[in-house]
Amino acid sequence: MSRLATINVNEATGVTGDLFAGITKAIGRVPNVYATIGTHSPAALSVALGGDAVLAKSGLDKRDIEAIMLTVSEVAGCDYCVAAHSAIAKMVGLPPDDAKRIRAGHATGNEKRDALVAFVRHLVTTRGTIDQASLDEVRAAGYSEAQVIGMLYAISAVTFTNLVNRVNDTVIDFPAVS
Repeated sequence: MSRLATINVNEATGVTGDLFAGITKAIGRVPNVYATIGTHSPAALSVALGGDAVLAKSGLDKRDIEAIMLTVSEVAGCDYCVAAHSAIAKMVGLPPDDAKRIRAGHATGNEKRDALVAFVRHLVTTRGTIDQASLDEVRAAGYSEAQVIGMLYAISAVTFTNLVNRVNDTVIDFPAVS
């Protein structure tokens, strides 16, 4: 059971009501994590929703973005985001077996995406300035410096929802992950 109070999304008014209406129009429902964030900070929800537009302009493939989301969520231990991004990964064409390998930290056979996942995993499991070789490896795999910035933004975006869900123990409203 969630730890933070959440308003009934159908009874929300003002900015929160408008945000919930936009989410419902776009995807058919308001996921529990967005309901929690919007209940307590419509401004934070607005910024979180705007992140999708930033990522769309990052130059990263949607499957790469979901690989980042899965990697970070798995490392953070966020069961909600792992379930959500496993479902989204499938919707954008990332094979379920690849998603499972990414979550486990195993190679998928897609050398470029595997380099991205290794870079992201290194970033979120270490402290301090990363070594030059890590950056060189992801660039050598074919990612531009602009895409590296996109990766960093994706990490920060999913870290926010990971934290919300870890604090809230958000009830998962996505299919179970196998």
